[in-house]
Amino acid sequence: MNISKLKIVYEQQTMVDIALHISSSLALIGQSGSGKSLTLKALLGMLPKKMKLELEDAFGFELIGGKTVSFVPQNPFTALSPLTKIKKQFFSDTKRVHALFDEVGLDYDLLERFSPELSGGQLQRVVIAIALESKPKLLLLDEPTTALDPQTKELILQLLKNLQKKEGFKMLFVTHDISSAKELCEDVAIIKNGEIVERGNMNEVIQNPKNEYTKILIEANFANRKFRI
Repeated sequence: MNISKLKIVYEQQTMVDIALHISSSLALIGQSGSGKSLTLKALLGMLPKKMKLELEDAFGFELIGGKTVSFVPQNPFTALSPLTKIKKQFFSDTKRVHALFDEVGLDYDLLERFSPELSGGQLQRVVIAIALESKPKLLLLDEPTTALDPQTKELILQLLKNLQKKEGFKMLFVTHDISSAKELCEDVAIIKNGEIVERGNMNEVIQNPKNEYTKILIEANFANRKFRI
């Protein structure tokens, strides 16, 4: 899947001007203000009206507004209505919802509960199940493990990898967390000031970063961690 051009302009100033290739799973990594969140909003059709979007893709399906693109947000605690039972937050019939719960490893009795009654890990699994409901070709991930504890974070990352192998969707993981991105994605694109400054295979970029900004991001991510590449 290729996005040959994604350009965002605000008051004649170019905020983002990038191209992306998603062969299987791509991490878009950058610091706050780098343009990664704007890129995600553009793909979700959520840019402010004052911003102009130029988008050229070769996906062969409707990228914005279509059911072939789904989204997993950052915070599962605010992603669902707290006043509606979990089962009412799906649009499919019971058989389909049960199948989705089987895929994400949840018990059916959770369908009768409200979101405040679930743990963070359970909520994120529900959100992932909802995202898979439309059988997407592209799954957009906005730092889906940020609000989770380390053990639950690892479980969710492994779940996403397993689901991708089974369902065959592509993933775009927007994050500043290189360690999580390394666990989930094959390729990486580093974004700075709305431009891609480095891209390539995840392991190769981490082992041998060529751009100074990439080196700074890697050092900041792993300065206080024991990390093996």
